[in-house]
Amino acid sequence: MTPAIQSTNFFMMYYSTNDKFHRVDARQAVLAGLAPDGGLYMPESIPRLPQRFFDELRGKSLQEIGYIVSSIFLGDVVPSDKLHEIVAGTLDFEIPLRQVGEAQVLELFHGPTLAFKDVGARFMARLMSYFVEEDDRELTILVATSGDTGSAVAHGFHNVPGIKVVVLYPSGKVSDLQEKQMTTLGGNITALEVDGVFDDCQRLVKKAFVDSELSQALRLSSANSINIARLIPQSFYYFWAMAQLPKGEPQVITVPSGNFGNLTAGLMAKRMGLPVDRFIAATNENDVVPEYLITEQFNPRPSVATISNAMDVGNPSNFVRMLELYDRNAQKMREDVVGIKVSEKQTRETIARVHREYGYVLDPHGAVAYNACERSVKRGVVIETAHPAKFKDVVEEETGEPVEIPDSLAKCMEKEKKSQRISSDFTELKQFLLTR
Repeated sequence: MTPAIQSTNFFMMYYSTNDKFHRVDARQAVLAGLAPDGGLYMPESIPRLPQRFFDELRGKSLQEIGYIVSSIFLGDVVPSDKLHEIVAGTLDFEIPLRQVGEAQVLELFHGPTLAFKDVGARFMARLMSYFVEEDDRELTILVATSGDTGSAVAHGFHNVPGIKVVVLYPSGKVSDLQEKQMTTLGGNITALEVDGVFDDCQRLVKKAFVDSELSQALRLSSANSINIARLIPQSFYYFWAMAQLPKGEPQVITVPSGNFGNLTAGLMAKRMGLPVDRFIAATNENDVVPEYLITEQFNPRPSVATISNAMDVGNPSNFVRMLELYDRNAQKMREDVVGIKVSEKQTRETIARVHREYGYVLDPHGAVAYNACERSVKRGVVIETAHPAKFKDVVEEETGEPVEIPDSLAKCMEKEKKSQRISSDFTELKQFLLTR
C-alpha cells in the first residue's frame, strides 16, 4: 500500500462542540462517543492532503484511500499495521459508480446489511474492539436508529468480545427487513422497540450519556453518527467516487440526508482537499437544514414519517458539526451546501421514471437524492445508500415489477424477531440498563 501521510508527528485532539476547552485524544473520543457535557466531538484541525495524493488518486484502491485518510485522524493512537487491518476488514466489498441517465450513482449498498452504514459500522466495530482489547473493560454501546444504522451496527458488532450493543428503534417506523436485521441476531445484541419516533430514540440515548448514575455503573459509548468514528470512514468513499469519476464530469455530490452524518463526512473530506465544487443536501419532508440554508434559522421539530424512513429526523445531531465547520456562519455554509426538499410524490415519481427510462431501480433514499440532483445540476454524483429490496413494497408499487431479494435478506426474514418493547420515558430505559 501507498505510505500514509505522516500524521503521527502530532497528536490529533478532539474537542466538544459545547466546550472547545474540553479536549481528548482519538481513543477517548471514540470510546466515549459523546462528550460529558453532551457535545459532539470534532477534530481540532482537519489537515489538507498533499497534492500528490490527488494527482495519484485514480491509481489508488479504496483500501489505500481509506488507510491514508484514517491515518490522519487515528495514526497517533492506532499502530500502522493494525490500522491497515481495520481498513482492509471494513472495505472488503465493492463500491461501484454507475452511469444512470446523466448522473453517476455511487452504490454504497454492497456490504453485509446492504446499506451505506456498513462502512461506518464495520470500521467502528473493529476500531472499538482494538481499544477494548487494550484495557479489558466491557463496553456497552447504545445506538438510536431510524432504519439502517441499527442493522449495520448490530451486524458489525455481533459477537465482538467485550462489547454489548443495545439498539433503540421506533416501533412501526422501520421497514420489515430493517427490523428483522436488527432483532434476529441475539448474543451480545439487544433490540429495544420504542413507542415513539426516531427523535425519541435519539433523545433517550443522549440522556443516558449524561446520566451520572449510568456513567458510574456502565461504560457507555455510541455507534450513531454522533460518534466521530462513524464519520471518519464515511469520508473514504467520497474520495473513491472522485477516483472513479470520468474526467470532465461536474464535481457536485448529492447526499440523501437525515441525521446529516453522511454529508458532514463529505464536508470533512472537502476540508481535506476533496475536489468537489459543492454538495446538495437532499431531504424528504423533514427539511430543517434546507430551511436553515434559506432563512438562517434552525427550527428543529418532531419528525414526519415518510417512505425514506432513515431520513425521518426532525432534529439532526450532526448539524452542530456542520455549524462548527463553518464557524456558525450560514453564508459560508451556503458556499458549499445547497439544500433541496423532495416530497413523497416526487420520490415515488422518481423511482418509477428512472426505472422506466433507464432500467435502474432506486430505493426511496436514493430517489430523493436523484430527484434533487436532476433539479440542480443533472450530471453530478448521486449517493445511493440502500438496496431497493429493503423497501420492497414501495419500490414494487412504483416500478410494477418484483424486486429480487438477495439471499442474505431472504434468510434474515425467516428468523424469529427478538425485541423488548419500552416506552419513550427515560426512566424505563435507565432501569433496563441498570438491571440487564
